[in-house]
Formats: sequence, C-alpha cells, structure tokens
Amino acid sequence: MSIRNRLPAIAFLALTSLAVLSGCRSKGEIVINEGVGITAVRTRCPAVGIPNYTGDITLFRAANSKSSENIDVVAAMTNVRTSCSESADKVVANTTFDVLARRNDVRGARQVNLPYFVSVLQGGGSVVSKRVGTVTVTFADGQERARASGQGSAYIDRAAATLPADIRKRLTRKRKAGDADAAIDPFADPDVKAALARATFEVLIGFQLDEEQLAYNAKR
Repeated sequence: MSIRNRLPAIAFLALTSLAVLSGCRSKGEIVINEGVGITAVRTRCPAVGIPNYTGDITLFRAANSKSSENIDVVAAMTNVRTSCSESADKVVANTTFDVLARRNDVRGARQVNLPYFVSVLQGGGSVVSKRVGTVTVTFADGQERARASGQGSAYIDRAAATLPADIRKRLTRKRKAGDADAAIDPFADPDVKAALARATFEVLIGFQLDEEQLAYNAKR
C-alpha cells in the first residue's frame, strides 16, 4: 500500500498531537449489515503516514544562512509502503520508503547520511515507542540526483490493539426496529469512544529534523 499522508502542522519533536491517517485497510473495517448491527469491527493493523513538514529535509552549506544560494542537499521521502502481520502477542508493521535527493555541487563522489524516525502512537497522542535510523544517499562524481531506500519496523502489543469483548459485543449486537436503543449510535457512548481510542495505533515515519529544520519546512 503506497501512502504519502500530509497531516496538519504539528510540533513533532514533542510528538504530542496527531491527526487522522490513512491506514492499512483490509478485512476488519467496520461494516453495517442492513442497519441491524455492526458485523466486523476494525483491524489491528496501524495507520501509517508521514507527518506534515517531516517528509522533506534541506541541508545548507553554512549553518547561518537559509538562502537558496546556500542550499547544499535537498531530499524527500516518498513511496512509503507498509505490510502488516500478526503473531500471538504482537502486531508488526514493516515499512519501506524511498528517498529522492538532489545536490547543488556535483563535483566528486559523495555520501550523505539522513536520519529518520519510526514512531508508534496510541490513542492519537501517547508515544509508545520511537526508533531512529539512517538512510545513506550516494552520489557519483558529476551526479546531481540520487535515490536510496530505507526501512523500519513498528511493534504493537496485540492485546492492546484488540477491543475488549464487552465493547465488541455492544458494537456487533444486532438491534431490531422498536428496541429502546435501536436508534442510538453505539459510537456515541463515551466508554466505546474511549476503548476505541485506546485500541487505535498509528505509525509515523519521517526525517528526524531539529527545530530549525522543522521551522524551515513549515515556512516554505
């Protein structure tokens, strides 16, 4: 599944907020069966995406100038693909991505190391884990553009990503016309909302930027 999500602006270094992401959609999506109940409830696979302003990185020759003439290397993360698998106790999301890079000075062969993160959030804002890796872009002498690939894995507790039995029962119970709660949306129940939030995980991947780099991306 190819995903390149653009989320609302966030101060990602703090990892305190998250918007809705497109996820691994497969069997398990919520399905209404002729209005009499919900026959399938979600998937344990996490949503995966790139937060806004972390999918690009710009390196400058001199740190004190952010002018276009001072740009050294620019790179963008793209072609994010994720596969999801489950074991008895874990949900594993394996993510691969490509990095497309361009340099201004093409003299000489050169390698550029770009740091990236893979982070797991629960319930839209609670950081479960964060891993940092490096993808290396290699330029040949005289080469302006180069491509590299990276990968990362996220591990989620299977039990934590599973709705409690009583919540599933509330959602999947068939309701007949005339029942007292037939017209009541089960998702409006605060307990159901809270349980869904606790069992919802997202995987975020992007370049590991410092505050100045993040601010530069946000202002472009």
